[in-house]
Amino acid sequence: MKSVLIVEDKDSLARMLLETMRSEGLNAEWIASGAEAIRRIRKGARYAAIVSDLRLPGATGAEVLREAKEADPDCPVIVMTGYGTIEDAVEAMKLGASDFIQKPVDIDYLVLLIRRGIERRSLRRQNMLLREDSGSRPRFPAIVGDSGAMLEVAKQVRRVAETDATVLLQGETGTGKELFARAIHELSARRDGPFVAINCAAIPDTLIENELFGHERGAFTGATGRQVGRFELADGGTVFLDEIGELGQSVQAKILRVLQDRTFDRIGGATPIEVDTRIVCATNRDLAKSVAEGVFRDDLYYRINTFPIVVPPLRSRRGDIDAIADHFVEKCGRELGRRGVRLSEEARVLLRDYDWPGNVRELENCIERALILADGDLIGPGDLRLSSRGARPEELLRQAFDLSGPLDAAVARVAAVVEAIRIREALERSASRGEAAEALGISPRALATKIKELGIEG
Repeated sequence: MKSVLIVEDKDSLARMLLETMRSEGLNAEWIASGAEAIRRIRKGARYAAIVSDLRLPGATGAEVLREAKEADPDCPVIVMTGYGTIEDAVEAMKLGASDFIQKPVDIDYLVLLIRRGIERRSLRRQNMLLREDSGSRPRFPAIVGDSGAMLEVAKQVRRVAETDATVLLQGETGTGKELFARAIHELSARRDGPFVAINCAAIPDTLIENELFGHERGAFTGATGRQVGRFELADGGTVFLDEIGELGQSVQAKILRVLQDRTFDRIGGATPIEVDTRIVCATNRDLAKSVAEGVFRDDLYYRINTFPIVVPPLRSRRGDIDAIADHFVEKCGRELGRRGVRLSEEARVLLRDYDWPGNVRELENCIERALILADGDLIGPGDLRLSSRGARPEELLRQAFDLSGPLDAAVARVAAVVEAIRIREALERSASRGEAAEALGISPRALATKIKELGIEG
């Protein structure tokens, strides 16, 4: 947690404020000079809130206020004075002060103002994030599965969450890497801070630097004001860089600086910004191969690969499919107003046999679609509408043929369909039945018999 800065030249009052804030659980530090406060702010120091006297040696409280708001517009600044007038209060508010308080200071009221200012700042930053996140996600993500592979991943997540180590989540698209990143955040000491997710593949190269680091007013055409970037919004929390392998090398260099120095520059800025944020990355690329090909920086790769976790594809943990499917039936059913719907056993067999090239995300989409298509309270095989792209041969057979009954009867039905398909193809490609029979490797008489038995025209 950042400190509350007290700028006050009277020792007795400053020490009383310092002790009170610390007893209230607020980190606090004290500076007696306005000039020193400005110097620290210009060097990049950032505070949870600032409490400043108006009359100070070296620089006035108004100058401290102006500098603080220029460096960090969201920082709450509370101005104190023993010579308060209405004009002083109006001027302080015009400069951006969050509150104005007269001496002698009511300590309890001042602490209330500080807490209120910090809370307002937090809400403003949350609202900035909510522009792209509906806020409908649960605080702790639902991760379903008890296969050996998933238990191992869960074990690694719990261990690394207790640290501030950088984590690299590796796995195919749709395996749920963001869910594990959120779990790491929620299990960490940073859980009360923001979790800021950025899909690096979804933002054009020309915009990604501005999105991550923000810009100063006048930095480029159209930059009419300062914009805070995602790293700054994540201060005190976790940044999740999804698909980090898609970033260009210039941005890679800036992220490496954040990892090494915990600082960055806004576009057009001259003062380094300090941030206290944990970085969790994810990729579906082979980053070691990208390093060898020269498209990903080796120094950044070694920094983000501190603690790699491989999230397994769904097809390698088929024992989890039933539980995950049931979870999505309940979740999507609730959202669609279709409570009480369940999967038939035949549908479950198809789900277990499918290879899921899109992994858990594809399974969720499949269940949502099935809930919309199902007429009653039971989801059948036809409601799943699984594509052949991810189907295993046995699943395709079940979809194409009636395999019920005795084995010889099921084989005969399959053989009849295959024979009909092959004979029709041969007749279409041949100039005569004799030529078709030769292509099929049977006699013309046998072909005539098959055509009659199977009811094939031609």
